[in-house]
Amino acid sequence: MSSPPTTPFSRIRSRIEHPVVQAPMAGGASRPELAAAVGEAGGLGFLAAGYKSPEAMRGEIRRLRTLTDRPFGVNLFMPHTVGAGPRAAVAAYRERLAGEFARYGAEPGGHGDDGDDDAYGAKLEILLEEPVPLVSFTFGCPSRRVLEDLAEAGTATVVTVTSVAEARAAEEAGADALCVQGVEAGGHRGTHRDDPASDPAPDGAGLGLLALLGRVREAVTLPLIAAGGLMRGGQIAAVLAAGAVAAQFGTAFLPCPESGAHELHKRALTDPAFPRTELTRAFSGRPARALVNRFSAEHGPHAPAAYPRVHHLTAPLRRAAAEAGDPQAMALWAGQGHRLARALPAAELVGVLAGELAAARDALTGRRAA
Repeated sequence: MSSPPTTPFSRIRSRIEHPVVQAPMAGGASRPELAAAVGEAGGLGFLAAGYKSPEAMRGEIRRLRTLTDRPFGVNLFMPHTVGAGPRAAVAAYRERLAGEFARYGAEPGGHGDDGDDDAYGAKLEILLEEPVPLVSFTFGCPSRRVLEDLAEAGTATVVTVTSVAEARAAEEAGADALCVQGVEAGGHRGTHRDDPASDPAPDGAGLGLLALLGRVREAVTLPLIAAGGLMRGGQIAAVLAAGAVAAQFGTAFLPCPESGAHELHKRALTDPAFPRTELTRAFSGRPARALVNRFSAEHGPHAPAAYPRVHHLTAPLRRAAAEAGDPQAMALWAGQGHRLARALPAAELVGVLAGELAAARDALTGRRAA
């Protein structure tokens, strides 16, 4: 029997000891130090290029290469265009937030462009000039040409999907693997089409990870990375049994000392004052799961579907709130499993997750033998 063909993604998998992926978390959490620690411990670390300049992305990649020779990934946001209607809605939202800006002594952010491509083209050029082991994409699927160019450079590609239709489209375009994101996931929903008419309810609606993973597994043949609310090694066993090849953890790595998340954000994950999460457009204009705080509760229902314009508008306000030591106006991204967060060094957390996975497998084997 012939062995399966070698692909960029299979080569990365062969160098990963544990099926643990550290999620790319834009906004500063996914620092080179975090990705390096995860990689050195046998997992797969990620850098988040979203919201960074191309040169800042390049700098982080070079920094990471000085810290480890293990495989790692870089995540890109797919570009978006904001139309005239959303621009008017953003102006109204700016008026609504006038009191918030005054409260924190901040000025509204934003610019006059029709959209924001997050310097997508320039970042791609860098990644082709200085190839990295893996590039993942969020908010859409790149063209077949882009995926082919990256493959020629020896880079594996992963597309984040939230539906069977998105998974099939990514497979057709030539992606090497998929990150299947359940509704439990913290941070931004990776949906390719941000349609307010199909918004999930604030909490609990939409496909959960196991249901989505099962449907995607039967629809495509690509390797799947499972993401959404995962916090324990036993859950890795569950998603592997459901057809994934690895589990992606974001919120679980936020409180690690190597994470660049703000200390207020880290503490809030297990603070009884923030007992639940919800999907909200309050901070960026796109559905994202965060701990419910005063700002999201008061303004989330009125936030327009205008990403990334709302993100730029509220960025100075969120920074000012953090500087003032007030988590009630910060974007406290978190998955539904946030209360299980453990403030461990990243390498230790990878080891604990691997141990929990082994224990879960042993328990299953014991039950079968009995």
